[in-house]
Amino acid sequence: MTKSNNTNRRPLYLTVVGLLVLSLGAVFVVRSFGSESGADGFLGGKSCDNPTQVRLSTSPEIQPLLETAAKSLAAKKDDSSACLNFTITSAPSAKVARDVANSTESRPDLWIPDSSLWVSQADDGQKVPTIAVPSIATSPLVLAGLSANFADTSSWLGVFSKAQPALLDPLGQSPGALALLALQAERRATSASDKDIGSVIVPTAQRLGSMAKPYTDPGGLMSRAGQANSKIVVPVSEQSFVTYQEEHPDSELKSVVPKTGTVLLDYPVVVTAQTNDQTYSDAGKALAAELMSRELSTSRDEAGFRDPLVSELGSGRGSGTIVRLAAPSAAVIEKTLLDWTRLSLSAHSLAVIDVSGSMAETVGKKTRWQITLEAAVGGLALFPDNAQLGLWTFSTNIGPLGADFRDLVPIGRLNPAQRQKITTTLLKQQPIKGGGTGLYATAIAAVQAVRSSYDPLAVNTILLFTDGKNDDPNGPSLPQTLQKLEGLKNPAQPVRIIALGMGPDADVNELNQLAAATGGKAYVAKNPADLRDVFIEALQSR
Repeated sequence: MTKSNNTNRRPLYLTVVGLLVLSLGAVFVVRSFGSESGADGFLGGKSCDNPTQVRLSTSPEIQPLLETAAKSLAAKKDDSSACLNFTITSAPSAKVARDVANSTESRPDLWIPDSSLWVSQADDGQKVPTIAVPSIATSPLVLAGLSANFADTSSWLGVFSKAQPALLDPLGQSPGALALLALQAERRATSASDKDIGSVIVPTAQRLGSMAKPYTDPGGLMSRAGQANSKIVVPVSEQSFVTYQEEHPDSELKSVVPKTGTVLLDYPVVVTAQTNDQTYSDAGKALAAELMSRELSTSRDEAGFRDPLVSELGSGRGSGTIVRLAAPSAAVIEKTLLDWTRLSLSAHSLAVIDVSGSMAETVGKKTRWQITLEAAVGGLALFPDNAQLGLWTFSTNIGPLGADFRDLVPIGRLNPAQRQKITTTLLKQQPIKGGGTGLYATAIAAVQAVRSSYDPLAVNTILLFTDGKNDDPNGPSLPQTLQKLEGLKNPAQPVRIIALGMGPDADVNELNQLAAATGGKAYVAKNPADLRDVFIEALQSR
């Protein structure tokens, strides 16, 4: 480059060093030069022969806008010009959060995730990254699907209850995580119970968790949702939906925002550098100010992003005026993601069902056994194909050598043959007249059986259905049983009892003690007709 004859200043040059495609996305480098003396440099009077190096990572969809803003900032020739050298890369926000939390070499100086929900996940144990700019752009979360799948748009729960939600991986994709958070955020308006939420989340987590690979491509998922007769609804950002519409003008997909409102992808500027926080904060603010300038507002709108005030997109695009749900706290985000992780894990379970004589007693127009059977068969549908499930029944002295339990179907993967075998076997069972409830011996044997075939990649549980309390005088006592269960406990290989009691004769205290001894939990449906709902609630705690 040739220096100007003016010894106090040199002209502004823009150097763009290629567009390199890496595994994390594109790398874009912009260097902006101020004065030789640094007197008019943006940061700290530093000579622009040695500009501030800023490594910025962002979500892929907004990278082109940031590149434009960086070019515009570099091209400014007034005294506010920034002496900065931006290296802009793109990567999924969840990955950057992990890099920051683990202090890897990939840790950037500045980070613009698509959602602030990931900021609390980027805690490296020393400090949570600071937010320099709360938002440089926004995009509401919307639901994409065929019109027929939006019979109830009163709430997120209403839509999900009537259609088949297909979520982008909530552990790695903001729209998927935000959809779960929207269900929680709207509860003030819907008064939905944990049971109501669980009736949607449990089967969804089990179904999506059984997939060999989670959904990560919003465009591909919207294509599936747009197929004829599809029952799928997909939570996506308005920006990705608008982009999809423009690329697929013949698509019959529509977008809906439930009446309760929605949450936002908010694109904050986050300082993730381990040192020089103020330096990088100022750099982030300079870039943000450029992006939010009047000159770049048209580019932002054309790319499908709203401004930080969530103003409507131009030309009638998008979802128009929206109602905003309350932003979730860090604690709610943490719990929601942990719950999804637990619920989406495969199951390695043994269903152990009471067939003692009391199960023949009538409740309304059905026996306790018939109600239990309906709940068990209905519950079977909640387990995905990659789950493993077996079946025992129990009553005093029904097994070999006078055992209180009978192994009917060994634990196996729930392929169609295994499902059919469990269902057919269940339908053949009947309460045993005069049979007692051999609860304690059965609980011990069931834990031992599941432990012997422990699956480290699954949640290992015993689903214990009963309507009474132990009445086997020849079996172990409650203290002996609890001592044995405590002795079998292994924190590295947990096997938990999820006890489901029903009816007025179920001993809540007894079931709580048995379950607690294994780290599990007990649930009791005083009205046996509520057993299926209790079963769903129990699956949430597994």
